[in-house]
Amino acid sequence: MKTAILGPAQRAEALARMAERELDILVVGGGVVGAGTALDAATRGLATGLVEARDWASGTSSRSSKLIHGGLRYLEMLDFALVREALKERGLLLERLAPHLVKPVPFLYPLQHKGWERWYAGSGVALYDAMSVSSGHGRGLPVHRHLSQKRALRVAPCLKRDALVGALQYYDAQMDDARYVATMVRTAAAYGAQVANRARVVGFLREGERVVGVRVEDVEGGGDYEIRAQQIVNATGVWTDDTQALIGERGQFHVRASKGIHLVVPKDRIHSTTGLILRTEKSVLFVIPWGRHWIVGTTDTGWDLDKAHPAASSADIDYLLEHVNAVLATPLTRDDVEGVYAGLRPLLAGESDATSKLSREHTVAHPVPGLVVVAGGKYTTYRVMAKDAVDEAVHGLDQRVADCVTEDVPLVGAEGYKALWNARARIAARTGLHVARIEHLLNRYGSLTEELLELVVADPSLGEPLAHADDYLRAEAVYACTHEGARHLDDVLTRRTRISIETFDRGTRSAREVAELIAPALGWDDDQVEKEIAHYRKRVEAERESQRQPDDLTADAARLGAPDIVPL
Repeated sequence: MKTAILGPAQRAEALARMAERELDILVVGGGVVGAGTALDAATRGLATGLVEARDWASGTSSRSSKLIHGGLRYLEMLDFALVREALKERGLLLERLAPHLVKPVPFLYPLQHKGWERWYAGSGVALYDAMSVSSGHGRGLPVHRHLSQKRALRVAPCLKRDALVGALQYYDAQMDDARYVATMVRTAAAYGAQVANRARVVGFLREGERVVGVRVEDVEGGGDYEIRAQQIVNATGVWTDDTQALIGERGQFHVRASKGIHLVVPKDRIHSTTGLILRTEKSVLFVIPWGRHWIVGTTDTGWDLDKAHPAASSADIDYLLEHVNAVLATPLTRDDVEGVYAGLRPLLAGESDATSKLSREHTVAHPVPGLVVVAGGKYTTYRVMAKDAVDEAVHGLDQRVADCVTEDVPLVGAEGYKALWNARARIAARTGLHVARIEHLLNRYGSLTEELLELVVADPSLGEPLAHADDYLRAEAVYACTHEGARHLDDVLTRRTRISIETFDRGTRSAREVAELIAPALGWDDDQVEKEIAHYRKRVEAERESQRQPDDLTADAARLGAPDIVPL
């Protein structure tokens, strides 16, 4: 399969092509569900377009807990169908669709009561494992195990001795959420989808009652396009109601935003060989391994302020620190926090009692002819949501359409990944890079690593690490713009890499080096380089200021102190 390249020229060409002729399906929203919907439609042979107002995964889909999981806690709610579906998807992603991006991760669940709790929690985890295996795609993960207090403390010495009487250890999976979405967009493009980020839908085209297309503003170039399609799929997550309002239609449900924040701390601050899952009075708290870091999260609070840049307040940060410190022998402090990020979950809220139960699930509606809405759900089940959305859309197409095939369509980089992994020492010797560096690249790009290494061959200086974020090679910043659709410094530091949350300086010390690296690929002059750096630094300072505020209202006001769009 030919790999699609998402550079500036390809973006401009995609916008022009979408405006030239009527599409079968146009997807609005470039998060995980929108990208998945575009991939589903394109692999059914449909003429498909995908537009995103900002960057790929710039909303919820880059700000998750970065877990691919079955939803262990939903077993306690007896929601067996949801868990079974998610476990099947987890297995597919691990084994077939994206083994280069989705990896197993162990979790320790401390037990605080002798006797009954081990039986109760152990039965749930045993059922979780059994459902995983019965799905036909769960044999790649180790089964759970029971640990005594002594063995649990050996696995996780960070825990207070009095915080547990024993423990259970089980496995789920994780991924880099923003990288996953960018890879899926490239996969959709490789199968023929026309894709463009920084392309904002500003209105809908109608003929009578029927929606027949959209008006799109090119946020970068300043032009306007009319894109026509037989069916439009609204996959805009927490913006669903706003998008529906553009045509005066709301439908049978609306989407409520729930804010979740996460802290990132260095690996050496928590001494453990496993992730942790802890109960709180409201939900669960995860401590998740993340390279040379830990991710601690999350919260779950209602949010009705700015959706583009949800802010984490000082109270949010204190809440997480208080709850994780309840079990840690050496408490975390504010000084240990490298990064903070906040995301919004799109939860379904029904207009009647009949639909209010949908909050943890997803739904698809066809409110007016020509328009399909998909909302709710969770990251793990994006493929099922996409399938349901396209299944609904094809009812409005006057042609016979093939069934969904995405269960058997690996993402770009998956094919050949395992063979290259086995040859990683030889690749390291050939390129002069350390084998650990090759492993890092393979687990971010899979077999596309060879494309990135070609950049290093052409310019050996790109094989050097970034000076202030040495987990990443200089080549990765360039590749983000030439191949992965990054248009701005913020795209590279926040989503193509995770430098913005993995360094104490939040990426400000890397900003100039990265901006100067990517300037040639994006056609920037010196003046634009300075604008990009200034914009990024203002964004970081606004985030830091918001995190010093006592509540959501003041945090939101502080975060909005930085401009949203880089001046051109």
